[in-house]
Amino acid sequence: MANTATAHSVASGTADGETRRDFLLHSTVAFGTVGTALAVWPLISSMNPAADTLALSTTEFSLANLQEGQAIIVVWQGKPVFVRYRTPAEIESARNAPMSDLVDPIKDEERVKKDKEKYLILVGVCTHLGCIPLGTKPMDPRGDFGGWLCPCHGSHYDTAGRIRKGPAPKNLAVPPYQYLDDTTVRIG
Repeated sequence: MANTATAHSVASGTADGETRRDFLLHSTVAFGTVGTALAVWPLISSMNPAADTLALSTTEFSLANLQEGQAIIVVWQGKPVFVRYRTPAEIESARNAPMSDLVDPIKDEERVKKDKEKYLILVGVCTHLGCIPLGTKPMDPRGDFGGWLCPCHGSHYDTAGRIRKGPAPKNLAVPPYQYLDDTTVRIG
């Protein structure tokens, strides 16, 4: 009788506790997992930065031809970066602004490099809705505080790129940058 029970359990696949149904279930789950991963991979891969953005992860430029009071725009990671050679009056105006008047209070000295405070480097994207403020070209309006003006919704930035009036909640961002020498700057 014991031989018949063993023969019957071997024939039905229950000798080791697994049945044909268990094998099919595990196989289906494994194939489904691999199939889902292969289907989701292009979506995840598409969220990576584009090749042209990665190529611009750092940007170098020269300040050698920049004159006092002049500003230029350079591109870093597909975004405009405002570079302004500030006049002594612009620096003084930024330093004398009462902190109580600032929406996002940060001192001018914290937004520039020590010994290079005449150069202001900012990401030129309005912190309200991502517009590009005016104030870099000589004929551009610079708002009520002499810095930049976002004409779309009326955000006014001062000569340190700090929001002073309008709907923008934060100051213009200061990108990570360093001076490679007296006139060469690397952003990123």
